[in-house]
Amino acid sequence: MDNVLILVNQPVIFLQVAIDGILFGSILALVAYGMALVWGVMKVINIAQGEFVMLGGYVALKFADAGLSPLWAVPAATVILFAVGWILYWLVVRWVVDKDIFISLLATFGLSIFLQQIVNQIFSADVRTAESGLVSRSFLDDRLVVAEIKVLAFVLAAIVGGILWVFLARSRLGQAIRATAQNARAARIMGVDTNHVYAMTFGLNAAICGGAGALVAMTWVIHPYLGLSYLVRSFMIVVVAGLGNLPGVIVAGLGLGAAENFAGFVFGAEYQAAFIFSLLVVILVWRNWRLGRQRRYLK
Repeated sequence: MDNVLILVNQPVIFLQVAIDGILFGSILALVAYGMALVWGVMKVINIAQGEFVMLGGYVALKFADAGLSPLWAVPAATVILFAVGWILYWLVVRWVVDKDIFISLLATFGLSIFLQQIVNQIFSADVRTAESGLVSRSFLDDRLVVAEIKVLAFVLAAIVGGILWVFLARSRLGQAIRATAQNARAARIMGVDTNHVYAMTFGLNAAICGGAGALVAMTWVIHPYLGLSYLVRSFMIVVVAGLGNLPGVIVAGLGLGAAENFAGFVFGAEYQAAFIFSLLVVILVWRNWRLGRQRRYLK
């Protein structure tokens, strides 16, 4: 309760918490959009979504260890993770597309564990961060502090989101992806190579997560087992926003980032993860209630 009073009585602290949460939420929105893309086009819920974020973070760490600026790791992680996603599609995911959703859940869950253990063996379970070299800026007589890397992450997330929207709306592949999402069978009849579309979609999702993961490594921390938290967050955002709703994903991502940050401030950092999982339960119950009402109206 004392922390709530601090937020009420100290508008600068309220603003600090809100800004940090919104900047973090931009990265969550980016990861969630990748999940929505795979879910909407391939009808696969990718449990390894968070592991792609984690792999992108380790690309940034390798750049930092090599004496290079981890900022260059953002495009590098995007390219590398695209290749990883494309390969994993042909090795694993292609066999579970168009199958029962629980089969895809089990397959990607196994992929998640495999990636965790591989990274743990290579890099160990130490919690690490990649120093970006950027500084923090102070405002309002040094009472408000904003890290440049967080602002850069917000800007890059917005740019990537815009590029994705244009790509899906204007490019031939983007049109094929949207056609496959609407009706894969009809797309195949019209001559669309849906296997190629699925591979590119899964690779594109991994690329988005890779770039986001590089930003996470520079902004917060990275370790082999952080994937679950990003999976849960992206899943919540997609459930709230709905598939194919880019503006909704952005709003839900920013809102979740702010809500999580306020919860961490009010309840303490040790309860932040509990807040996320509790919120997931509430959202699922709410969605089930809404679907139940819609079914009653249809009757």
